[in-house]
Amino acid sequence: MEGNLVSPASAQVVCYFDAACPFAWLTSRWLLDVERLEPIDLSFRIMSLSVLNEHRDIEPWYREFNDRAWGPARVCTAAELQHGTGILRELYTALGNRIHVQRNKDYSAVIAEALDELGLPASLAEAASTDKFDEPLRARHQAAQDALGEEGGTPLVTLNGATFFGPVLSATPKGEEAVRLFRSLKTLAEMDAFAELKRARGALDFS
Repeated sequence: MEGNLVSPASAQVVCYFDAACPFAWLTSRWLLDVERLEPIDLSFRIMSLSVLNEHRDIEPWYREFNDRAWGPARVCTAAELQHGTGILRELYTALGNRIHVQRNKDYSAVIAEALDELGLPASLAEAASTDKFDEPLRARHQAAQDALGEEGGTPLVTLNGATFFGPVLSATPKGEEAVRLFRSLKTLAEMDAFAELKRARGALDFS
């Protein structure tokens, strides 16, 4: 453990993600860094901005983003159905490194490369362009919304049974800073009266 932080009891943490969302990516990387330093049980689950915004009146640029985001979400769903929920951690990382770090927005190439990296069947890429897996994707998305108790975007984080929209980050805290943020969130999760806290977002930093 870095610094003088004292390790608390293990926490159960679920990160609900849409692979195309840059804010979910930063939050997920923060939780993975926390996992190195804290005794947390971290798992990943799918939600979908495409499903969330399917019937909403949104800006054209955001509509285009949501329409394209179906592909990675469908592939993640197909992979989970065929290979188990545990595959989501590695698949999300493989997809996200290309989408968010390398800034590759050619999702067809991104999906093919990610599947190849993990030794997963190339045929999973076919899920991106079909609605075959939309019913289970919608069910997974609804489970995320049910955990929050209302409609919410990504990321959603459940900590010891309390689900938050966020934390929404503009950069990924590391080391002791990551742990301090996590423990602050844990304190809020333990307070039934706490509902919401928000401030303006800064520019995204993937460094």
